[in-house]
Amino acid sequence: MSDPDAVPPDPFMAGHLGELSRIVSADLVDAAIDAAGAAQKRLRRLPARVVVYVLLAGVLFADVGYRQVLSRLAAGAGVTTRVPGRSALSQAFRRIGVEPLAELFELVRGPTAGTPRWRGLLVCAIDGTTMFVPDTSANAAAFGRQTGRLDAPAGYPMLRLLTIVECGSRTIIDAVFGSFRVGETTYAPRLLGSPKPGMVLLGDRNFASAALMEQIADTGAHLLIRAKNGRRFQAIEHLADGTMIALLGVTRVRVIDAAITAHLGQSGQQRVGTYRLLTTLTDPERYPALDVVGLYHQRWEIETSFRETKSTILDGRVLRARTPAGVTQEVYAVLITHQALRVAMADAALTVGDLEPTQLSFTIALTTARDGICGAATILAGPVTDLIGRIGAALLTNILPGRRSRSSPRIVKRAISKHRAKGPVDRTNYTTTITTRLHPAAP
Repeated sequence: MSDPDAVPPDPFMAGHLGELSRIVSADLVDAAIDAAGAAQKRLRRLPARVVVYVLLAGVLFADVGYRQVLSRLAAGAGVTTRVPGRSALSQAFRRIGVEPLAELFELVRGPTAGTPRWRGLLVCAIDGTTMFVPDTSANAAAFGRQTGRLDAPAGYPMLRLLTIVECGSRTIIDAVFGSFRVGETTYAPRLLGSPKPGMVLLGDRNFASAALMEQIADTGAHLLIRAKNGRRFQAIEHLADGTMIALLGVTRVRVIDAAITAHLGQSGQQRVGTYRLLTTLTDPERYPALDVVGLYHQRWEIETSFRETKSTILDGRVLRARTPAGVTQEVYAVLITHQALRVAMADAALTVGDLEPTQLSFTIALTTARDGICGAATILAGPVTDLIGRIGAALLTNILPGRRSRSSPRIVKRAISKHRAKGPVDRTNYTTTITTRLHPAAP
């Protein structure tokens, strides 16, 4: 019988991520540790590689403590060992620091092979969200919180996360995060090393700053950003399709005005909205205006990406770490793990012709990856011959139908108050038929 207090023959055996180790491999983790200068000087019970994997696996098992996470990693790899206490784990997290996680994110981020394109362009979206962190004085000072008065703090401290997501596969192209007090448009220039020629970047009205749009255009990437309907432009050219060309500084942009009418199923109701889009896709023959308006709808894929992170992976939970450095480690771990799941889904979709990654279930990928942690011994022992593995097999036996056109009002889904909202609220999710009509620019 093995001694539970004995150090395992190979202390690195618990360093894995189940089947996702194919994507976040031990070599990749070691390279990130070396690049960060965090390589260990002596062999410990918890080597740096294992500590990184504990942080990553903690994202998959957000409902249990890190000691139980390490127990699952060890048991899944067939290791019988004494799990260190909470203090030892905390010291290990502090010892490796933030840089190895940041370096690892740099290694795994980016689009996948075979990513769907629109007219030869890689379609990406930029947007921000917020995440709650534990209510400690250190976190509150570092990240801030949403409050009406400085002398009346309320709720949890919050951090702001800004990402660029590839819309076809929802893989993460780049991300930046930090204090909630800093706005999205202030963070955005820090991501402009990622847009490249051959890419079109979608953004909502918050990103319609002339200075920011000029910076995006300077990267060589195209942009498609919604502006306020009342924003005025001086036309320098009127195009045959009713759109116009205007100048933002020295950047030529095409202004497209359109009315979107959603016919709500059999109810006979209609919802009408108007769009004013600004884009550097200025050729009306290569990029017809109606097609550009339809392209803008893909911006919502980044909202779905945020939902996958906050609702599916974290299940609405507040992050764990009680220090700013720990929070930074944890956010990088969330981004890396989300990226690994999305890459696995894209690889599975690539094996089937005409199947888009958005037709595969993120929840199935997540639950199968969790199961793979506990059965990792059989996964890690054999040669890597099946490129899709168990995650891909589970996904391909549960292909989702094509996305339906639906409309639901933007209302509070989970109210803070226990009392019912005043007045009628139509929460029906209608199947819709969409009609788009261009508004020609006035000469």
